[in-house]
Amino acid sequence: MAGSELISYGRRTTLLAAEHPDKIAIIFVAESGEEHPITWRELEFRSNQIAHFLAGHGIGPRTLLVIGLPNSPEHIYATLAGWKLGSLVLPLRAALPVWERDRVLEVGQPTLIIADWQDVEFPLLTRADLVASAHFPTTPPPDHIPHPGRAIASGGSTGRPKIIVDPRLWATRPGENYFGYGAGYAPGQTQLLAGPLYHNSPHGWAFSGLFDDQLLIVMERFNESRVVDLIERHHVNFMFMSPTMMGRVARLPAVTHRDFSSLAAIYHTSAPCPPWIKRFWIDLIGAEKIYEGYGSTEGIGAARIRGDEWLLHPGSVGRPHNTLLKILDPHGQPLPSGEVGEIYVRRLHDNPTYEYIGSPPLPRTPDGYASVGDLGWLDEDGYLYIADRRTDMIVSGGANIYPAEVEAALSEHPEVADLVVVGIPHDDWGRSVHAIIQPRDPLHPPDVSELNRYARERLASYKIPKSYEFLRVLPRNQMGKIRRTELTAEREKPDSYDIRWVNK
Repeated sequence: MAGSELISYGRRTTLLAAEHPDKIAIIFVAESGEEHPITWRELEFRSNQIAHFLAGHGIGPRTLLVIGLPNSPEHIYATLAGWKLGSLVLPLRAALPVWERDRVLEVGQPTLIIADWQDVEFPLLTRADLVASAHFPTTPPPDHIPHPGRAIASGGSTGRPKIIVDPRLWATRPGENYFGYGAGYAPGQTQLLAGPLYHNSPHGWAFSGLFDDQLLIVMERFNESRVVDLIERHHVNFMFMSPTMMGRVARLPAVTHRDFSSLAAIYHTSAPCPPWIKRFWIDLIGAEKIYEGYGSTEGIGAARIRGDEWLLHPGSVGRPHNTLLKILDPHGQPLPSGEVGEIYVRRLHDNPTYEYIGSPPLPRTPDGYASVGDLGWLDEDGYLYIADRRTDMIVSGGANIYPAEVEAALSEHPEVADLVVVGIPHDDWGRSVHAIIQPRDPLHPPDVSELNRYARERLASYKIPKSYEFLRVLPRNQMGKIRRTELTAEREKPDSYDIRWVNK
């Protein structure tokens, strides 16, 4: 069907439900392990009913619908319902602390929120409200192609959150889904969704899979043992995992004796992959089935590598994929192969790939290349290697954490005079969040457990510092800026400073 007309994601659900109404579209796997199959008819009917319900609450083209639900059938129904009405859909972590949640909502100014939250300043519906919508018509509403249709929230480098919007028409052609072709992904597969739907990659893969008539197995929560059970039981063909997930599966007892023969591909991104994890999976399922991607939520450019290429270029994240790429020095001049500089990319097709809500756009070179701040180098064959992931940003367990956001939360503590947040090495997560604090009273620094409690009230769990350190005075340069790079480099050796662990 490649080359046919653009079809909205909502309309595609209607067409597939008409084609095979009794076919299973989704198997939802609760945290208890109980499985709940959902047919295409049920997916279509429930998303239509919720769409009619949401239309009565102001959702339509160019409105912002926030979905703050955990992985669940209701999350998927509500997303499709929003798209059927032409809305921009923003998934948010259900368990976001109020302080962090409200800052995102203030930036987005949503028309409606669907979440089991309390005390929000915007119109709110709960999951129970969605369940009660079952009396609404099951017929589809008039078809809309959202423009834009999908957004992802991110911590900002300035401490203020931002919302990254995909500005393209939220529609595609069967057989031309831009998210995954050429990486072991294909229509009609069985896909296992093990990650949370509020993250960019799991969200994109999941709904691309539904568009392409895949059987989508949705885990309520990641569990490494259950991942292997589901792969075996449902003959999973494709799945996305972060390197942290891959590592946890790799550490399971006797995992090499399990049956992974159904897998056509594992795709990983989000964080640097430790070489031992990469080699383990290559040995487990075959080098030609392991794909790694490099890019950003902004979608300004990407690189991709398959496992057999990686064995020839170990440590690389691949060659540019539908992307022009160059490495520039601080003066904007191109660097030769082997020299580290800032990575600048530009899509081959010069269509807009992102817009920000709450932040100015990324700066661009005169010829249209942009950078998210990553440093890297190219080998003589044009393969990209990452030297540092956005010098300030911490990538922990596949999640992007902006130090400024953590610093903004902790700086409000009355016993904190000054602080800086850096990433330090961690065996499981790659990097962990480490807070270096200058107390107001150096002789009586704040209690670590109190700081941890304070952070938990304001930040998502993965952003909370895993360790703390206290200095009488934080080092600053002549311009008054904290010497973050120097502090980070010093902490590459754990024995070189006084660290107080909260959770190793």
